[in-house]
Amino acid sequence: MPWPGLTALSTSSLHSPNTHLILLLIFHHLCLPFVHPISFNITRFDAGANNIYYDGDAVPFLGAVELINRDEFTCRVGHATFAQDVRLWDISTGKATDFLTHFTFTIDTHNATYYGNGLAFFLAPVGYSIPPNSGGGFLGLFNTTSNDAASNNQIVMVEFDSTVNDDWDPPTEHVGINNNSLSSSVHAIWNAGSQSGKKANVLITYNATTTNLSVFWTYDENPVYNGNSSLSLLIDLMKVLPEWVTIGFSAATGKFLEQNTIHSWDFSSNLDSKNPIKKEPGRKTFWIVIFVVCLFVLVLGVGVGLLVLKKKRTRSSPGPDINREIERGALPRRFSYQELHSATNGFADNRRLGRGGSGNVYKGFLIDLGCQVAVKRIFSGIEHAERIFINEVNVISRLMHINLVKFVGWCHEQDEFMLVYDYMSNGSLDTHLFGNRRTLSWDVRYNIALGLASALHYLHEFAVQCVLHRDIKSANVLLDTDFRTKLGDFGVAKLVDPQLRNTQTTGVVGTYGYLAPEYVHEGRPSRASDMFSFGIVALEIACGRRFYLDGGFHVPLQRWVWQLYLAGNILDATDGRLDSRYDADEMRCLMIVGLWCSSPSDTKRPSAGQVIQVLKSEAPLPELPPDFHNPVFHPNPPAGLIPIQVDSILPSITTSLNDGERCVFHRDIKSANVLLDTDFRNKLGDFVDPQLRNIQTTGVVGTYGYLGPEYVQEGRPSRTSDMFRFGIVALTIACGRRSYQDGGFHMPLQRWVWQLSLAGNILDAADGRLDSRHDAYEMRCLMIVGLWCSSPSDTRRL
Repeated sequence: MPWPGLTALSTSSLHSPNTHLILLLIFHHLCLPFVHPISFNITRFDAGANNIYYDGDAVPFLGAVELINRDEFTCRVGHATFAQDVRLWDISTGKATDFLTHFTFTIDTHNATYYGNGLAFFLAPVGYSIPPNSGGGFLGLFNTTSNDAASNNQIVMVEFDSTVNDDWDPPTEHVGINNNSLSSSVHAIWNAGSQSGKKANVLITYNATTTNLSVFWTYDENPVYNGNSSLSLLIDLMKVLPEWVTIGFSAATGKFLEQNTIHSWDFSSNLDSKNPIKKEPGRKTFWIVIFVVCLFVLVLGVGVGLLVLKKKRTRSSPGPDINREIERGALPRRFSYQELHSATNGFADNRRLGRGGSGNVYKGFLIDLGCQVAVKRIFSGIEHAERIFINEVNVISRLMHINLVKFVGWCHEQDEFMLVYDYMSNGSLDTHLFGNRRTLSWDVRYNIALGLASALHYLHEFAVQCVLHRDIKSANVLLDTDFRTKLGDFGVAKLVDPQLRNTQTTGVVGTYGYLAPEYVHEGRPSRASDMFSFGIVALEIACGRRFYLDGGFHVPLQRWVWQLYLAGNILDATDGRLDSRYDADEMRCLMIVGLWCSSPSDTKRPSAGQVIQVLKSEAPLPELPPDFHNPVFHPNPPAGLIPIQVDSILPSITTSLNDGERCVFHRDIKSANVLLDTDFRNKLGDFVDPQLRNIQTTGVVGTYGYLGPEYVQEGRPSRTSDMFRFGIVALTIACGRRSYQDGGFHMPLQRWVWQLSLAGNILDAADGRLDSRHDAYEMRCLMIVGLWCSSPSDTRRL
């Protein structure tokens, strides 16, 4: 009797290219180890843990690492290295890894006049051990012989050198980046004595594309690393170090004493870090037998496999194509559906952390990694779920920064799209500002704003490719255990070419209230539109008030703060829950930065780097002129304009606005909703979401390019917001051109017509297909009415 499933398997199918490919892929999958980039976060060093190797005098002590013996400090050396080898580059592909490591340390000089010699973070070949006679200024990594043979060394280190050695050091204590030598390639002045016993925060990043190795350090309790590193060196690690390396710390003392302690350490890379299986000659026969057995089993099962694949192809799921598209790059771990199902207790309701526009987020625990994670489960039924998933994976996998939430892995299986991130124990910023959680102190708030600016500075200027987030808001600013900023949710982020003056037009995405005016009207995201969103968040942090209020009547947050600024009373906008426990200069600074960033004009907004400089008092606070927050584009109603009837559209709109029993705001007037009967009479349609209430704030609905600025910014529908839409439709009728164009670069329709009007050539905008078969007076009239109605100021519209 044939095996089940083999009846459907023909000889020709066994010899088909697809069958051979499937056999090869499945065998490859079974016989090779699962690989994924390395990532760890050690907040406590316990004696029983096996993730750190200790050599020399280094020992775990009270949750930290003492690199030098506490009982005998002189002439000692200690190493603490991560137990797993790290892959720096792939010899088969020639691709190198980006990496980021953050650690905290103290050097205690015990108030001595003389002390030494320092500590270093290093990368060295696998198996590297403490050289003999490497104490003192050799920092446990070199000795007299090896330092004289720098060309044969394979060590790169970042040193915190607390003693000046005349033979190789600059004339001061320093931080240095060293390439195969005790002499620093670049260095910066640093003094261990003045910082004795203080905890230092260090961030080291490597960008494999630019070959930039950067070092940031600070003694601030809540560090913020801005885009400009304290020290950097262009170095191609593929040419300096082997494919696999050991990473860790080294410290040494000579005749003088100091205590060197590592308190925490985290590291992440984006290249697979699983060592290949080493082939042993004595096991060759064993592997041949295994191969034959596996091949036999696979041949028997391939019929079932082909049937399953065929069945999957008949469904709408594009899963394999998606997975291949994602796996083209070096990405974090791919999880199975069952792993994430188990980690979240079956996606239980009590594990749900929140619900976003594209999916639910669940708290999970990964047993094999021993860590908590946040699992974003994208709604399978929403439009463009696949696009959202692929976009977020492709964007976030390229990024690595201390103020971005860490991407752990992904899953696409059983028609499910899931993303796995580090779990942020303090949730999102909005729950602290507007919820019932304990009020954030001012110092924490100010550092959150700095951290967010630092994240944007990295995305806009220092990522491999410029990234526009497009949905900056308080709900997407996450906070870790130390309330450090972690920007998340890259589902609608966009990679752009930073060399282009104008970004390609796209559909408008994001959250109303945080959207820049030019982005709403032109569909043109930019660094400046991200900075507008940052400005709103900055004001929310300072004022403790949402940009909008659910229901009721209100003044938008930036307009309210702007009015207080003009009156000289800006501090009256301060969050009352702070109860005067804040620095007045910093509060004023953050509010003015928020106003600066939320300017209606994108050309007047600062960059993230400028914001960081101002918030850190490295640049003066700008003086904003009284007209700084005025709308940018103001077509004035022409003098002597006579009333006209636009027979095809205007009657139905005015009827819907005025003639019903109650005032109705259509909220989605556009050319697509203007229907025509057999006699081409206008029939306004699509009343799916009209508004019957009087100017109460609501969620923003409608089509970008047709939305009035006040409606987008305030969520306040009105007669005039419907008339703005009418103005755009009137211009599309006259010009035969959309308000926007899908893709490409364009000027918004109303701006283009306005410029022609100012030049006295408004009729040049007429639809060329009419071939001059139109009444010039009526054409001019309709265009001017369109401009009048599409004024950014709702008080100036018809």
